[in-house]
Amino acid sequence: MQVGVIGSNSSQCSEELYDFALKLGESLAHKGYTIINGGMHGVMEAVSKGAKNSLINQTRVVGILPSANKEEANEYLDIIIPTNSGLARNYQVVLASDVLIALGGGAGTLNEISYAWQCNKKVFCYTATEGWSSKLANTNLDSRRENLLIGFESIEELLILLENNG
Repeated sequence: MQVGVIGSNSSQCSEELYDFALKLGESLAHKGYTIINGGMHGVMEAVSKGAKNSLINQTRVVGILPSANKEEANEYLDIIIPTNSGLARNYQVVLASDVLIALGGGAGTLNEISYAWQCNKKVFCYTATEGWSSKLANTNLDSRRENLLIGFESIEELLILLENNG
């Protein structure tokens, strides 16, 4: 399964959220999931680093960059896809993912959650942090769909949700 991880960039990522994303990356790697993210820093870097620190070699971490410059990517990616598409890369992250995990997040994360909603993809929303993930957990964005934004409070809870709903 390809799991997209979206969330706070480096300007909004607290140390606590970064540490959580590190542990999440390691846990996703142990389950053998391919990790898709925006390839930059903050939550994206932390989840990538966690996956690489897990020493699970079969896990791949894919970064879909907003720019054309591969040098801007975080150093923990296996595959770097430069798009030169700016914010449109958010849609590509969503399309490449079977399900998504939202950790905190500002306007970019809100955009990705909206795309996921429109594409009928589940987003597991971390509730123990500030940002859009906690604000939108267990809500519906409109009347066309329901139960796609699923809240979770721990990695253990998330792994069960992924097993049952992925």
